Amino acid sequence: MQRKGSNQRLSSCSMLLRSRISSLMLSMLATIASFYVAGRLWQDAQNRVYIINELDRITGQGRSAISVDDSLKVIACREQQKKLSALHMELGAARDEGFVSKYYGIDKDKPKKKPLVVIGILTSFGRKNKRDAVRTAWMGKGAGLKKIENEKGIVARFVIGRSENRGDRLDLDIDIEDRQNNDFIVLNDHVETSKQLPKKTMFFFAHVANYWEADFYAKVNDDVYVNIDALGNTLAAHVDTPRVYMGCMKSGEVFSEPNQKWYEPEWWKFGDAKSYFRHASGEIFVISQALAKFVSINRLNLRTYAHDDVSVGSWFIGLDVKHIDERKFCCSAWASGIQLPLFMVLSVWLAMLTRVVGWVWSWAGCGWLGGLWLSVVVGWWVRLVMGVDQGSGVGLFIIPYFRSN
Repeated sequence: MQRKGSNQRLSSCSMLLRSRISSLMLSMLATIASFYVAGRLWQDAQNRVYIINELDRITGQGRSAISVDDSLKVIACREQQKKLSALHMELGAARDEGFVSKYYGIDKDKPKKKPLVVIGILTSFGRKNKRDAVRTAWMGKGAGLKKIENEKGIVARFVIGRSENRGDRLDLDIDIEDRQNNDFIVLNDHVETSKQLPKKTMFFFAHVANYWEADFYAKVNDDVYVNIDALGNTLAAHVDTPRVYMGCMKSGEVFSEPNQKWYEPEWWKFGDAKSYFRHASGEIFVISQALAKFVSINRLNLRTYAHDDVSVGSWFIGLDVKHIDERKFCCSAWASGIQLPLFMVLSVWLAMLTRVVGWVWSWAGCGWLGGLWLSVVVGWWVRLVMGVDQGSGVGLFIIPYFRSN
């Protein structure tokens, strides 16, 4: 009986000990859990205070309650700001290294000082003779081209796209000519077709606006002969004028029939009167830096029409732009103006005449000296009759045509 009672007391003691240990463990776990929950709540409170303080600092408003959604927006904005700052740093580094957008050709001779005007001479395949005539007449080449850039602040480049069959003979000929003269802007992502001339003009302005910090940017056709001194003087008078759009301003009929030469597929957009708004003629026109930057920024959203001059004019209708009707830009201008259309026509006509005479004289055994003599005589005749110095230059236009035979 005594042994049985001892066993009962031992079992009751062990049960009591186990219950005390279990209670102690539960108390410890509860204490740890309480510290954990309190720590998390304190951390969330600190984050909330930080976010509120940041909002107060940025907005300048007093302390106010903030929702969880607002907190997430603030955090997202901070992340985006970090990414934007990183992109700005990368863009700055790329500009310092001379990288430009892949959408445009790279001109290898960026001038160090700010030019007055960058002239883009829009040309196309198979017009090398036109380009050579421009180089000889007013643009210059090699050291002459650099002299005009450095002394007059006038940069001139031929502008051309790529062939529909990328890398074919047409592209190779342009690359060879560019290596010889170093006076091209090649729009690598533009396909050179006559129907895409408005987009070509847009890509040209976007390229030069990003590459040259000039006061003005001019578009010229490759059959226009420019008096660069007169052009420089005209533009210099408008350097302080904001948002300049200068050219031979005109308007005219919108042709709605497909068989007409200047057919406009979207003729109905120009109203019942079928008349174009006022815009600069496409042979030569000039826009200031602010407008070129506008074209560069919005090039993906700008609408183009069938003709480049109408397209450019449409981009500036809704802007606060100074339209300057410069009559020296018109085809009717005399040689004292910006263009030299009269002497261009005379040069071509006399070149054809000299070639015909040269054939006859060659057939008669007189050789090419007769043609040379004729060109000089005609040049001096134009100088005396017209009363201008450019007359003697007409012979220079003729000689290359004749001596090529």
